[in-house]
Amino acid sequence: MSPLSEKSSAQRKAALLIGLVVFFSFIYFYEGGGWNQNSRFDLLRAIVERHTLQIDAYHENTQDKAHFQGHYYSDKAPGLVFLAVPFAVAARPVLRVVGIDPESPRGEVALSYVVTAFAVSLPTALAAVCLFFLGLRFGGGRAGAAFAAVGMCLGTPMWAYAGLFWAHALVGACLVFGLAAALQLRDDTGSSGDFLWALAVGLAAGWATVTEYPAAPASAMMAVLALSQAWRRGAGARWRVVAGVGVGAGICIVVLAGYLYAAFGSIRPSYAYYDPNSFSFMQQQGYMGLTYPHPDRLLKLLFGCSRGLFFASPVLVAAPFGLWWLWKEKTYSAAALVAGAIAAYYFLFNASFYWWKAGLTFGPRYAGASIPLLCLGLAVAWKRAGRVCGWLLRVGAVGSVLFALMAVSTTSQLSMQDPCPFVHSVWPGFWSGQVAANHSSMLTAAEAGSGGTYGAFNLGQLVGLHGLASLIPLLGIWGIAVAVWWRMHRKGAGDI
Repeated sequence: MSPLSEKSSAQRKAALLIGLVVFFSFIYFYEGGGWNQNSRFDLLRAIVERHTLQIDAYHENTQDKAHFQGHYYSDKAPGLVFLAVPFAVAARPVLRVVGIDPESPRGEVALSYVVTAFAVSLPTALAAVCLFFLGLRFGGGRAGAAFAAVGMCLGTPMWAYAGLFWAHALVGACLVFGLAAALQLRDDTGSSGDFLWALAVGLAAGWATVTEYPAAPASAMMAVLALSQAWRRGAGARWRVVAGVGVGAGICIVVLAGYLYAAFGSIRPSYAYYDPNSFSFMQQQGYMGLTYPHPDRLLKLLFGCSRGLFFASPVLVAAPFGLWWLWKEKTYSAAALVAGAIAAYYFLFNASFYWWKAGLTFGPRYAGASIPLLCLGLAVAWKRAGRVCGWLLRVGAVGSVLFALMAVSTTSQLSMQDPCPFVHSVWPGFWSGQVAANHSSMLTAAEAGSGGTYGAFNLGQLVGLHGLASLIPLLGIWGIAVAVWWRMHRKGAGDI
């Protein structure tokens, strides 16, 4: 095998190791119910069990719902649910084979775990693999690329989002896929290659909007990035890219418009159909709760104790510097500019929203989809860091992983009223062994009962471990992964 082939093989093995470890870390925790995930799971159940878009049979477990002509609907964009439907359909007969009624409370919890794993956790793990290869492309080396990929998954609130039936992690993954596909257009791929990679951009970026309405501006930026990558190759390449992106985005537009028309008889977003007594600020404050970016909210979203990204994930302080260095290097300046612009857009959007704290959450949830793109800067920051800054990055990463582990172990759905829930509840709860503390269920009240049996859990608890001891299997897998990584290094796998 040639040195180049050996290097490529080693990179693929490293990517596979990263993907498996972060996927296992995501699915290790089942974080229970809440209005957001319940709204989506209600729609999933309605489609699979009752073949309808109406969630009338389940709606009492959430206030995140639309009301139209006497019926209740999920207020969320449908992309995540549509992605989850095939997994739900496939899982139901498997549950029956192992003796579990898929429509029993136990079966519904198992089903919610499965669809979260395959429709949220798996795409996010694949985005980590994609992020690893992007880090290599940007010159971060194998160590820097791994630092960015693992840091994104285990050292930011993305760990929490990837373990919940929420849209933010899936949207972030779609944006990473779109950026990676756009960069493939830099090379002379030929007519079919241009169209296919542009189609991938259109589908990935478009599905981000089908999954979460606020992703539309970010999706548009991805389309512009794709066109910019082929621009220097002449009019033919440009038109092929426009056609590919247009077809991909068009498919997504048809899916979203078709859902809205089937549910509401128009293509107005589902947020427009709130009951007048629910979320009144959506009608009274600007456009659906959006006004203008408030500087104080922006500062709190970045540095605040309640929802601040840099408070929850101090290692990300280095990410903007990494994107700046990538932009200055010129080769990938467009990618750095788009990644930074999307991150800026999301934080300005979050700071413009009346309910900017986003309910029960860890970190700035409404800006969460931008975290994977922001983490691209970590690979470059790692490569550019000197000795002192390198150690600061390591310390920041350890602290970030510990903070995220504490949140997902206890509850990542943190109080909106508490000015510093991490200090007041997560920290003491974790060290006292109060793991899986969310007792809310994704079931209806009648199904869940009053015992809190169907709330959060982790895989360690399922094998009989309690308290912090329930994390031992996860830490064991991490230890094995580190050993495998260093063995790859000793065999000459690369610059770790």
